[in-house]
Amino acid sequence: MISIFIGLVLSLLIIVFAKLTRFEQDLSFYPTLLIVIASYYVLFSVIAGHSILLEAFIALAFFGIAILGAYKSLVIVGLGIVVHGAYDIIHAVYLNNSVSPSWWPAFCATVDIVLGSWVIYSCKKGRLQLQAKKHKFM
Repeated sequence: MISIFIGLVLSLLIIVFAKLTRFEQDLSFYPTLLIVIASYYVLFSVIAGHSILLEAFIALAFFGIAILGAYKSLVIVGLGIVVHGAYDIIHAVYLNNSVSPSWWPAFCATVDIVLGSWVIYSCKKGRLQLQAKKHKFM
């Protein structure tokens, strides 16, 4: 239960920090968060010494979502973050969870669901959007 509380507090602090510093206005802020969030299970699997390829493959899918969302719609990024929260729960229940600390799935799922929901809400309210100029990939 404490890991959920800490996840909630941390996600709210990230949102406030992003607004106060105006970092959230940068096109890459939330996609970068998704990439970092998805990288943690790879780190945990390297530390544990197993499931590295599986975790890397799954992280790569989230990297793709982050890049696609950065160029198409930040709503996609928000959905990707929320889906990663669901992955945290699935990982804890159905996959070998020995790669991460026992408190991690609840903590990370809370952060992901709150942050992802915030991104989606902010996009729908017009507070977050891609710049008018179309960005080209590479």
